[in-house]
Amino acid sequence: MEDLKVITGNSNPELAKEIVANLGKKLTDAKVGRYPDGETNVHVKETVRGAYVFIVQSVAPPVNDNLMELLLLIDALKRASAKHIAAVIPYYGYARQDRKQTGRVPISAKLVANMISTAGADRVLTVDLHAGQIQGFFDMPVDNLRGDPFLANYVEQKISSSEGVVVSPDVGGAKRARKVSSKLNMPLAIVEKKRNARDGNVEVLNLIGDVDCKRCLIVDDIVSTAGTLTEVAGILKERGCRNVEAICTHGVFSGKALERIEKSPVKAVTVTNTIHNEEARGVDFVNYISVGNLFANTIKRIYKEKSVSTLFPHS
Repeated sequence: MEDLKVITGNSNPELAKEIVANLGKKLTDAKVGRYPDGETNVHVKETVRGAYVFIVQSVAPPVNDNLMELLLLIDALKRASAKHIAAVIPYYGYARQDRKQTGRVPISAKLVANMISTAGADRVLTVDLHAGQIQGFFDMPVDNLRGDPFLANYVEQKISSSEGVVVSPDVGGAKRARKVSSKLNMPLAIVEKKRNARDGNVEVLNLIGDVDCKRCLIVDDIVSTAGTLTEVAGILKERGCRNVEAICTHGVFSGKALERIEKSPVKAVTVTNTIHNEEARGVDFVNYISVGNLFANTIKRIYKEKSVSTLFPHS
């Protein structure tokens, strides 16, 4: 695999190092910094001519800086005659803006897809897109890897099927939660909610399922401000749930999310390392699961032109 190279920006170098360690490679030498005026400066210091290059870069906070780094890395590699450029985007920012919910607003997820394509990427790898149909925003192969097997495997040894209930915090996430509940052989509960159009606050309307005296496991793709998570946890406690934990693929933890969780009934939050958040790393109630090996195996299969879907059982 001499012509396989992995390069990283500044969003998540720790994950990139895990990936190359699993591949038995070293990161391609590159400088990604800032000019004095704040513009992004990219310099790939090794030859990539004719190489298969995988760029590891989450579009996570600071979102716009990390997105610009990704675009400039793609452009630099394209102009350096790389044979194949794959954007490995563990967390795809702007994914929640995937449709027009009201008049005169952008579809940002589509615009970002266009920008990545225009920059010169040939392929995208990501984990748990907020909406699966975003794959259709790209005119190139998109591997949307599933996070639920990792989440379920982590929980399997910690909560017995007889005492646990998997909870989807909204109707839209029921499919994801159902996969986890099926893997763990646990019942499923679903929260019906709506978001106030004026202030954006979440209002819980109904809880479908029995959580009385159970250990509740809230399953979601993203924990950002933790508003939904803490609101749902409060309702679960009111309905007699004896313990609330959460497992989410992407831990954004924006604003006062960690403080909000600490004051809520949520005892622990488990996320993957698709996003590097220095503040969350030092918090006792936040646990991390690595996806480094998952990406390494996927990259290896893509390089060898083998099926990626075989990594995940159909369900």
